[in-house]
Amino acid sequence: MRTSLAPLMMAAALLLGAQTVHAADTLRPEVGEPLQKAQTLIQGKKYKDALQQVDAAAKVGSLTPYESYIVERMRAAAATGAGDTNTAIKAYEAVLASPQMSAGEKTQTYDVVAKLAYAGRNYGKAAEYIQKYRSAGGSSAQTLGLLPQVLYQAGDLAGAQRELNAQIGTLEKAGQKPTETQLQLLAQLGLKQNNQAAYTAALEKLVTYYPKRDYWLDVIIRTSNKPGFSDRLTLDLFRVKKMTGTLEKASDFMEAAQLALQAGFPGEADQYVKLGYDKKVLGTGSDAERHKRLKDLVAKKIAENKPALAEAEKQAAAEADGEALVKAGLNRVGYGDYAAGIALIQQGIKKDALKKPDEAKLHLGYAQLLGGKTDDALKTLKTVQGKDGSADLARLYSLTARK
Repeated sequence: MRTSLAPLMMAAALLLGAQTVHAADTLRPEVGEPLQKAQTLIQGKKYKDALQQVDAAAKVGSLTPYESYIVERMRAAAATGAGDTNTAIKAYEAVLASPQMSAGEKTQTYDVVAKLAYAGRNYGKAAEYIQKYRSAGGSSAQTLGLLPQVLYQAGDLAGAQRELNAQIGTLEKAGQKPTETQLQLLAQLGLKQNNQAAYTAALEKLVTYYPKRDYWLDVIIRTSNKPGFSDRLTLDLFRVKKMTGTLEKASDFMEAAQLALQAGFPGEADQYVKLGYDKKVLGTGSDAERHKRLKDLVAKKIAENKPALAEAEKQAAAEADGEALVKAGLNRVGYGDYAAGIALIQQGIKKDALKKPDEAKLHLGYAQLLGGKTDDALKTLKTVQGKDGSADLARLYSLTARK
């Protein structure tokens, strides 16, 4: 984002407006006359000529504090119009140092200097004056919103991250949506500082507010690559991909279906196969016959599994540890029978004898999401604390509910 000098010229003119330069009792004629010419030239947009007249006034010498003040104000306006940001900034800084300037004008001038410095790519100076503007009570969202960006450009990555997190937090607290640019910058700051946790947190905000395919794929891949992530939860990664519309390759549909079959969920496997065929990813190309064999195997497993559901669930209920009940519940969920699946998983958890209770709660939350019990799901998923990737997956499942 670049800042045009046109609005800065307008601001400079406003700052100059209250100061007329033809008052004989405040300016000596030899100072006032070239400044009057400079003012006329500025109005005619002849900024370089105006600067020459300002220089002529300054060369008179022995300027009073008031004369110096007016000279620098005029120089700032002319230099801004001429695009000479360095000269304009120096002139404004001289004006700000003068006791002639009121507190109200200082605030406005801080804003002008900050934007001039930004336009001139003097990011350190821009950050300095945005902070002065804020401290003086300045409230322009446009100006304050530049602060993280200029800190980033100035190399103060930690400062930029701190400011950006504060701005995003304020927006969220007010029920407002951070911009995609803000969140992209937050992610970039995490990468630049080699802070994977910060980068992932920014990605999670991106998929919350801007659930685009690339953001989802990035956060899913990073979740799977975290140290300690259990291969046992790979099927859950495919579930998240299915829920976010990021299942695309034939190999993904095939692997997801095969994992579901291996876990004993033929109904879920059938969902991946059907989706792959619907998307015309499966059933075409050189592997079409292989796809057909998987489709037939899934149909065969369903034919064997469905009639035995009731008996399997009865046996699961008789077991002491609840593992079989959780699995039976997930099997029901795969067939789309969410109410029965949720009830079975809850019964399994209630036995309080599970080897991996966090995983069971993860799957209960997943089932509740699919069953439309969003509030219940979010509460359940919040309780998942496993270090094996289950807590990370719980967060991803929760984010899918906020799309």
